[in-house]
Amino acid sequence: MNTIAPNWLWIFFGLSVLGALFVDFVVLRKQGSHEVTVPEAIRWSVIWVALSLAFNALFWWAIKDSTGDVALANTKALEFLTGYLIEKSLAVDNIFVFLMIFTYFAVPPAFQKRVLMIGIIGAIVLRTAMILVGGWLIQEFHWVLYVFGAFLLLTGIKMWWAAGQEPDLESNPALKLLRKLLPVAKSFDGEKFFTVENGKRIATPLLLVIALVAMTDVIFAVDSIPAIFAITSDPFIVLTSNIFAILGLRAMYFLLAALASKFHLLSYGLAVILAFIGTKMLLIDVIKIPVLLSLGVVVGILALTMLISVKTAPRIANDAG
Repeated sequence: MNTIAPNWLWIFFGLSVLGALFVDFVVLRKQGSHEVTVPEAIRWSVIWVALSLAFNALFWWAIKDSTGDVALANTKALEFLTGYLIEKSLAVDNIFVFLMIFTYFAVPPAFQKRVLMIGIIGAIVLRTAMILVGGWLIQEFHWVLYVFGAFLLLTGIKMWWAAGQEPDLESNPALKLLRKLLPVAKSFDGEKFFTVENGKRIATPLLLVIALVAMTDVIFAVDSIPAIFAITSDPFIVLTSNIFAILGLRAMYFLLAALASKFHLLSYGLAVILAFIGTKMLLIDVIKIPVLLSLGVVVGILALTMLISVKTAPRIANDAG
């Protein structure tokens, strides 16, 4: 697959991800099971965003150094930033589903951190495979872009109509399938995935939660990965922007979980973003929408949706009272 990134940057990226995961696991092991506070979530969110921006700066320098073309370096760095922001934005809906799963199974806050950590590793592996396959398909079959575009547009419309509705996890086919395949204990056994009940070794609810989190991420990846391909076809930019966004997902979850009620209209904004990206992809051979304009639209929609959410949330709370 064609990419502008030099080979050494691929190696550096892989080592950076492994290093970040290692540090995260070491910190997780030292802290043990504990409830993540909002200040801690903010601190880690800032760290992950800073690391992502630092990598983008290195990416810009690598292109400039290898090609001598500053304009090209600016364009590619902007593509990374736009893809990163899109993935972060779409991850919000993913996070709300995680919150619903944890609430449904009454997962203790102290255990949620480990579940998300394991989920992130699974997401990195699965999304890497999906991105490489998607990049190959687009390179070999240009018409796949139109399929992706139509899918994103329809998904955006569907998300708009479903926004504001309480999802019914009990009727979720994935949960029904897992319950048939896995005998599950009635209660948690610490952070164990298996326990012994009536002399039989069976799964704990925590294993069921991890399986659901993994399935949910795969489903959302089907939306988010084509969305980034609408910005760039370079597999390196698609992969790195996606993975860096995922690395900060755990901290982002605990931050948004505390603020979920304030951004009650965010799903509508995400629906509009998906519809915009899908339309952009469908028109890719007719109108070339600049990356900077795409970034501005995504930021504008998010900002407007969050502003309206914050302004209307207090009024809704008062009406309920």
